[in-house]
Amino acid sequence: MTLRGTKIAMFLAAVAALLTAVVAAPAAAEPKGRVVVIGVPGLTWSDVDQAATPALWALTAKGAGANLSVRTTRAGTCPTDGWLTLSAGQRARLAHGECALPSAPVLPGGPSPAGAVPAGGAAAAGWPAIKTDNAATSYHARVGLLGDAVRAAGGCTTAVGPGAVFGAADGSGRVDRYIASPDKASADDWRRCALTAVDVDDVFRAYMTAGVDARGDQVPVGARERAAAVAAADRRIAQVVAGVPAGTTVLVAGLSDTGVNPHLRLAVALGGGYGTGLLRSSATRHDGLVTLTDATATVLEVLGLPQPKEAVGSAWTRVPSDAGAADRVERLADGDVAAQAMRRVQTSFYWVLFATQLVLYGVAMLALRRLGRDPGARARILGGTRVIALIGGAVPCGSFLAGLVPWWRAPTPTIMLVCLVLGWAGLLTGVALSGPWRRSAFAPGLVITGATALVLAVDVMTGSTLQLNSLMGYTALVAGRFYGFGNQAFALFAVAAVLTAAWLAEFPLRADGPRGAPSRRAALTAVGIVAVIGVAAVAVDGLPAWGSDFGGVLAMVPAFAVLGLLLTGRRVSPLKLGLFCLAGAAIVLLISYLNARSANPTHLGRFWQDLVAGDAWDVVARKFDAMLNSLGYWPFTLPLAAAIGFLFFMLARPTRYRASLLDRAYAHSRTMRPALIGALAVGVIGTLVNDSGLVIMSVAFSLAIPLMLAAGVRSLELDLAAGTEPSAPPAARSASTGSPSA
Repeated sequence: MTLRGTKIAMFLAAVAALLTAVVAAPAAAEPKGRVVVIGVPGLTWSDVDQAATPALWALTAKGAGANLSVRTTRAGTCPTDGWLTLSAGQRARLAHGECALPSAPVLPGGPSPAGAVPAGGAAAAGWPAIKTDNAATSYHARVGLLGDAVRAAGGCTTAVGPGAVFGAADGSGRVDRYIASPDKASADDWRRCALTAVDVDDVFRAYMTAGVDARGDQVPVGARERAAAVAAADRRIAQVVAGVPAGTTVLVAGLSDTGVNPHLRLAVALGGGYGTGLLRSSATRHDGLVTLTDATATVLEVLGLPQPKEAVGSAWTRVPSDAGAADRVERLADGDVAAQAMRRVQTSFYWVLFATQLVLYGVAMLALRRLGRDPGARARILGGTRVIALIGGAVPCGSFLAGLVPWWRAPTPTIMLVCLVLGWAGLLTGVALSGPWRRSAFAPGLVITGATALVLAVDVMTGSTLQLNSLMGYTALVAGRFYGFGNQAFALFAVAAVLTAAWLAEFPLRADGPRGAPSRRAALTAVGIVAVIGVAAVAVDGLPAWGSDFGGVLAMVPAFAVLGLLLTGRRVSPLKLGLFCLAGAAIVLLISYLNARSANPTHLGRFWQDLVAGDAWDVVARKFDAMLNSLGYWPFTLPLAAAIGFLFFMLARPTRYRASLLDRAYAHSRTMRPALIGALAVGVIGTLVNDSGLVIMSVAFSLAIPLMLAAGVRSLELDLAAGTEPSAPPAARSASTGSPSA
């Protein structure tokens, strides 16, 4: 071959290789559609009215709506916080300064983080500091993520209004096009870019005009002033909707609060497959409830772009509904009413619960130490103490059952809620004391623990309806969790399940005959009961489809294992306890691994992904710090210390009748001691592995100690009725459990 032929062959080979590479290279994803995000800080569903807000009413009638949880890094979300959270797909913030309107952008010709702003574009003021600050928070928010995703796909971004720049900016803080307000946008402006963000700040501006008082609290805005601001915002929304071309997906989000009190805000989606109905997301699993971080995922999905792992939300989906616009608006407005009613009473509930139980312990101590020789008086004192103790143990379950009735709609919602909680607690206590089991020392408590575990299990398996906006559950305003078990509910469920398993195991052990080492058959039956209930409880608590609780599995597995060993009379050594804890960790990691492989991982699956990527330590450190901080939270520390004191100095300390109440309960129940140790294991391990810390132990004791008190009092009643008043011998106390230790 000649030199000329060789060169031609080499050229053709190079061209062929280049063409092969081009064909083989995956094509970059391009935006498939067009999205306009209208942010209206402070807008709620109670603002929507057919006559006063015709544009919003029309969007609602044709599209799908939901309540929007706007919680970011602090209780009250400011407009810039909301826009930055949209930008990052993760909770973000503007670190310094008062809660004000977003700063004016840097316009063309001015300096920006990436150089001079090009013609037609703009840059977010202070972007380098904002980016650095958010990267250093526990959420590690990557502001500019949404803009970067659109830019990488070959699309462009348009911002209308100052706040929109913070929402649509890329990683350098810039947007391609900037327009000061909707009325200045042309038809070409609305169709130019794949992503357009619009800032409609009339509602929040009204609050800025009102200012703050001497304490720094937001001055309330009158109904007339707010209505005027909402009407002005509605007119701007109408301008946007009229200007966007056909086929555009319009998302409206009330993406911030207006003052010190958080609210659920408005979310509407129209176009792009969003027909009439309600919105939901896999992040909340509730019809009519979505989160602000979900909005980022929604924009990416509508544009057909992949969602980066840093964006934690889930896309909004439509739930078809035959209800008219008026009914849907009323339902969604009612959701915020419920959240506000719960916010006002939830903290007080814990104060009242713990204070009432402490008073109960004090009254019980005084009453039991003043028992006279008159049989009638003693019966009344002991019977009354037992009933009150059982009611105290039934209150936590009653607090969830109260959600079956819309108490927040009552003229006096707090009174209605109190009546419902006490009514349900009284009903459960009545059932516990109404059957042949009422004579037993442990069976009435079994009725209450069984009902508590069953109610909580059925609830999380059917959508967590009772968990949301409940006294011992969670609220969308705090936005720590929207489905499954919260930390308080986990503590109740775990302790109830452990006590239920222990007291059900009493029946085969008791059928075994006189006290002594249980027969092999009785022991196996008892362990089988514990195993079945334990496996079911761990599944309900840990599976992502139900409880979706990471720390709960870590605590429940060793607690049930300890219970099973104690029922067979075996010792629990530190080595065995450590192995049980490792087993719990292995199970929860297996659940996380399987969930990470699903199409839509929950926080369990994301933890596995972080673990593989080497980023899991940040999650662990954040939860551990939160647990340590709970140690100094005296509203929980004080009642916990008092409960522990009562446990040892009243229930366990010898009384004038020579045997402690716990000793008496142990003498009447083979499983009372293992039950208490199992409940303590849940509280201690749960405190160490959950970010709520001492809250876990406090809530666990709020169920366990009243029921232990009721069992001890009933045991004392039985001894007094028999005329024995015995001091339970050590051999009898430990016969069924060997010499348990933990």
